[in-house]
Amino acid sequence: MAKRQIDLFRILLLSARKPARISFSTHKHLHSVSSNTERLIRSPNTPQIKQQYKPTSTLNVLQRYGFPTSDLHNFLSKNPFLRDTKPFDLENSFKILLAMRPSRQFLISLVSNCPAVLELVFLKKWELGLSELGVSNPTDLMTQNVIQISRKFCLSPDNVSKSLKRLKSLGLSDRTLVRVLEESPMVIVMRENKICEIIHFLTKMNLHGAEIDWILNIFPGILLFSVENKLQPLFNEFHELGFCLDAVKNEILMEPRVLGFELGEFSKCLEFLKSLNCRIPIKEKIFSKGTFRAGVEVKQRVDCLCSRGLTYRDAFNVLWKEPRAIVYSVKDVDRKIDFLVQTMKFDVQCLVDVPEYLGVNFEKQIVPRYKVIEYLRFRGGLGDDVGLKRLIGLTRLKFYNFYVKPYPECEKIYGRFTVDVVSKNKHPVGLWKLLRPKQFPKTNEDLKNIKSFMHAIA
Repeated sequence: MAKRQIDLFRILLLSARKPARISFSTHKHLHSVSSNTERLIRSPNTPQIKQQYKPTSTLNVLQRYGFPTSDLHNFLSKNPFLRDTKPFDLENSFKILLAMRPSRQFLISLVSNCPAVLELVFLKKWELGLSELGVSNPTDLMTQNVIQISRKFCLSPDNVSKSLKRLKSLGLSDRTLVRVLEESPMVIVMRENKICEIIHFLTKMNLHGAEIDWILNIFPGILLFSVENKLQPLFNEFHELGFCLDAVKNEILMEPRVLGFELGEFSKCLEFLKSLNCRIPIKEKIFSKGTFRAGVEVKQRVDCLCSRGLTYRDAFNVLWKEPRAIVYSVKDVDRKIDFLVQTMKFDVQCLVDVPEYLGVNFEKQIVPRYKVIEYLRFRGGLGDDVGLKRLIGLTRLKFYNFYVKPYPECEKIYGRFTVDVVSKNKHPVGLWKLLRPKQFPKTNEDLKNIKSFMHAIA
């Protein structure tokens, strides 16, 4: 090796004196030296290549367990501790997690949300899975939440088991316990006296046993509330609005999420109902189940509209202009907004200008009209683009005369409603029966008088 370095030094000296004249043998010797040096650098025993070898093995392990290849480099860059993890330890971590829930979807979701759970020292404590917790029929979401909370607060299975036993001692069924761990897993690290305070408060409100279990099953988030700052002021607001305790209790059992209302929201909903100006039949439908239930219905629809991007003020304005939306169910309103945004490609802000969209029937008006307009747009039969206001605002007869009647092929698209439109101006069937004079039954005396009269004429 020393001899090659001396020869290389001599060659460099000669090339410095005569750079343009290098023999073929010298060039060949130089190439062999450089190739040997490059081979030495690429050797896997060098420290530089060891740093590249580990991530490659980590990538292979992650790929085998279903992680998308396109996101792996970004995932490793955000979690550099995985580069220092041995592939063998990483493999064992994945095996322990799969033993808990044999689902690739569960595995990817858990590791993506909390990569720190792959620490083998932590998972060794959970090698027996969830059997120590004593919960029947655990779901993927519950398992994921329990493992994440345990990793975040360094909890062992014994710590989690004690917390769950305390919850069971308060009367919670296994089904409700699973729901609580799915929606509000932070109860694992809550103090016992705070949970007991909430249960005791519900008991004071004339709620007992199975009723409390039902409420916690539907709305587990109540366990995270404060009695002093949240629940007690909310019940005081209901009392000030004139609702007795039994009425509030019945409404809570029908819709436990009432306990999640912010202070002042329900009062605003009732003020909105007082200012409502609509037809009497619609108003009667809104108040058919009582004032409290009407306020809850308004609150639910306001929340639905706000979750879709409208402001709190715009949501109330939409309902005030189109109170029929309160009569329709929340699922129906949600479905109409989905169709508006995803299928019809309108912005949700269009509801502020055309609130009547939420008040028409989905199957009988919205879908048939949209299909007709889309067909005419595809065939080039529309001169101008039809906006949402024209699509919904036209009466059935006008829409039929404008877009269906001139195009016979649209009759099938528009469906059976075309028959209703054509026969609208005709008299109802059987009207002649109503105009027919009333007939009275004939008695024997009437028959004798008729016969005697006809005999006298003859």
